[in-house]
Amino acid sequence: MARQPLKSLTESMFYVLLALWRQERCGTEIAAYVRQLTAGRVTLGPGTLYAILGKFQEEALIKESWSQGRMRVYRITDVGRALFRQELENMRRCVDDGQREMGEEEET
Repeated sequence: MARQPLKSLTESMFYVLLALWRQERCGTEIAAYVRQLTAGRVTLGPGTLYAILGKFQEEALIKESWSQGRMRVYRITDVGRALFRQELENMRRCVDDGQREMGEEEET
């Protein structure tokens, strides 16, 4: 059976791609960035983080830039940027739908 490409992102996946949006980072830098950006709301343990990084490499969403010993540095690819933008647009639509429905509920 053929493997299905990744079509949507979990919250953790979203933040990993966001961490790589402006600069290359290693795993510990990604985890620290996400923890700081979300004020600790999202934390990436090593198992979760490296599973995501592996999946993203398989999907060509990120690419390893360089490595030294056990440290690996990653960058987002054009495919990763496109999926991130698509996910961000989907999230905006969800928020718009929710706000619209809540507004209608509050008017009644």
